Amino acid sequence: MIRRRTLLAAAGGTVLGSALATGTAHADATVAVKPGTAYGTWEGWGTSLAWWANVFGARDDFADIFFTTRSTTYNGTSLPGLGLTIARYNLGGCSRNSVNGETMAASPNIPAFKQIEGFWQDWNNEDPASSAWKWSADANQRAMLVKATARGATSELFANSPMWWMCSNHNPSGAADGGNNLQSWNHRQHASHLAAVALYARNNWGVEFATVEAFNEPSSTWWTATGTQEGCHVDASVQAAVLPYLRSELNSRGLTGTKIAASDETSYDLARTTWNSFSSTTKGYVDRVNVHGYQGSGGRRDLLYTDVVTTAGKALWNSETGDNDGTGYTLAFNLLYDFAWLHPTAWVYWQVMDPSANWAMIAYDAGTLAAGAVQRKYYTMAQFSRHIRPGMRILDTGVSYAVAAHDASAKRLVIVALNTAASAQNLTFDLSSFTTATGGTGGVVPRWNTVTTGGDAYKAYTDTYMSAKKLTVPFAAKAVQTLQIDGVTI
Repeated sequence: MIRRRTLLAAAGGTVLGSALATGTAHADATVAVKPGTAYGTWEGWGTSLAWWANVFGARDDFADIFFTTRSTTYNGTSLPGLGLTIARYNLGGCSRNSVNGETMAASPNIPAFKQIEGFWQDWNNEDPASSAWKWSADANQRAMLVKATARGATSELFANSPMWWMCSNHNPSGAADGGNNLQSWNHRQHASHLAAVALYARNNWGVEFATVEAFNEPSSTWWTATGTQEGCHVDASVQAAVLPYLRSELNSRGLTGTKIAASDETSYDLARTTWNSFSSTTKGYVDRVNVHGYQGSGGRRDLLYTDVVTTAGKALWNSETGDNDGTGYTLAFNLLYDFAWLHPTAWVYWQVMDPSANWAMIAYDAGTLAAGAVQRKYYTMAQFSRHIRPGMRILDTGVSYAVAAHDASAKRLVIVALNTAASAQNLTFDLSSFTTATGGTGGVVPRWNTVTTGGDAYKAYTDTYMSAKKLTVPFAAKAVQTLQIDGVTI
């Protein structure tokens, strides 16, 4: 979310040690997919709406491009829709009104499009029907949320910062020293704001938030009064104080089925530290652990999975990630590491549109706010999101450069693999452990290819065939390919 994360990805931890790592792909390697070992049912792919939706939320073409699999014409090019099914809506902390003579203190470094207007603007009245609440706020991001919902997406409500007047220094970018900035007497009020918005969205926008998340990278200390975005340090003890209020505020509004996610820490290791600091009572308020992927290939994903899923029985998402590589190679590499070690059931890219071309899938100009070029990263993402669909079971491949997902009703196995080598190679996929694995008519296996260094960009081929439950596919250097194998039963 902030460029500081580029440094975190480079320096934050090391790649899994030799006792755990499955390594990179080697020439003419064989991958045996194991139907007997599964890691949950896939819930979907997503993006957070702020800040790009604050700029482009009124545009139907972007809603179609990101939240459907239809082909949509953009700047004269037909783009295959990414088919995202999760929209994370950012409840803002900004407003320009005055309350009892007090006003928001804005960072001098935050651009206007990152200042998200919140709804509860006057602390004098908690009644959402009163004039203290401005339900016309944040029109563009709300518009994209509604469009995404209409296209079948589920949604999560999250906050980068509490409302400015809940902050000790009235600055929704953070405290001067990067410390706790949520006033102790506003713990419940922050929860109330989130719950009130969740109820209003259901009753007035046609949006049912499946989950609510009160924090964003709360243990990080880079949220300061001179920051470039909204943010708030909330240490683990304060998180533990807010979570019961959030459950109570949701329940009191009849939102007993709305689940709570926490804590959206910036890295795998920090997420584990925060989670293990919670008491069993505090953990009981949390239905799903959200983690951000800014440790890149570093961090102990495997230990977080064990602590959260195996031991605590909670769901686990990579709810936000991004990188400064416009080719999509880093995206594919780290995503496949997540599949190999973290085993999330959903994966969310931070900003599908961004002023930084390397962070973006579609770039835009920070000054003019004009939409720009489609990056190769877009086509890399399409390899995954268009083919591994909600309801599929994620199967073990035994390697960190390939993922397999099975649709039992369609008798279809999808494999997405990355050639991590610097030269071309053949990868053989062994499905001999499946009951049947025939491929389509005549054994054909459709495949799609994106070469991250240039060339094919999500190009379709029908030149590959199953033979005796095995499939050999040529990969260019640093290419990612998707294979659709029909006639597969476990």
